[in-house]
Amino acid sequence: MDEQLRVGLVGAGPWADMVHAPGIADHPGTRLTAIWARREEAAAELAGKHGASVAASPDELLEQVDAVAFAVPPGVQAGIATRAAERGKHLILEKPIAGSLEDAERLAAAVERNNVASLVVLTKRYAPETREQLDQLKQTGGWVGGSARWLNGGLLDGPFSHSPWRHERGPLDDVGPHAFDLLDATLGTITDVIAANRSEHGLWQVVFQHETGATSVATMTMTLPLNPGIAEVVVYGEHGHRVLADRGTTTAQCFTNLLDDFVAMVDSGTTEHPLDVRRGLHLQRVIDLARRKSEA
Repeated sequence: MDEQLRVGLVGAGPWADMVHAPGIADHPGTRLTAIWARREEAAAELAGKHGASVAASPDELLEQVDAVAFAVPPGVQAGIATRAAERGKHLILEKPIAGSLEDAERLAAAVERNNVASLVVLTKRYAPETREQLDQLKQTGGWVGGSARWLNGGLLDGPFSHSPWRHERGPLDDVGPHAFDLLDATLGTITDVIAANRSEHGLWQVVFQHETGATSVATMTMTLPLNPGIAEVVVYGEHGHRVLADRGTTTAQCFTNLLDDFVAMVDSGTTEHPLDVRRGLHLQRVIDLARRKSEA
């Protein structure tokens, strides 16, 4: 781009401090222009680190920027992001994209109606090794099943252990989108939730049907004292079995790669991407169906 994209950041918690703010501030195609958070002192501290201004309200932030990145709970993100899209602002969205399916549908409709670019922070999908391996799996084909395990102690200790929405919604909404997205990308679109169960220990197991006829299972928890945690996807079929390998691309580098794609989209006027708001809406539908299935 001839000029840096002016990006506002909604949120000033640990994830914003660790990933969003430094990533946007350091990227050659973006400038961290303004930050808004419910705690003004947190916004001021983070803004001071990166030379950004502090907005007194989300609307004031929207007046100063071309795009908005979010690092807030999904229930907060959806409303502000919908307003931002209505005002023609491009969006970097956290997962899940909303607190409910209805809000996700409204957000996706606003993005489409106003022709803005959007990307969802499905971190691993921006790692070069993930993209390479997904391409190889697609070319090989013949996969009949798979599994994902996302097991950690994120709700027991660490920077996100005091997050109310994570405790309320649990791994289905927090790590679930990562697991479901990768199973979907390897085995074909998830078309149904065959079964879903949450144990008394907070362990989720969700069984999926895919459009290809494949089936898969996702096992997730955030209340096991595992350090490091486990995050893996395995598929199997007529050519044996494959594990999606992690080759060490950091979260920061993945976010930089996301920003590369985002800046290119805005610069070219492109609003479609495999990981845009439509992907977020699909994953929201999967989450909604899994939760309803578990409560049936």
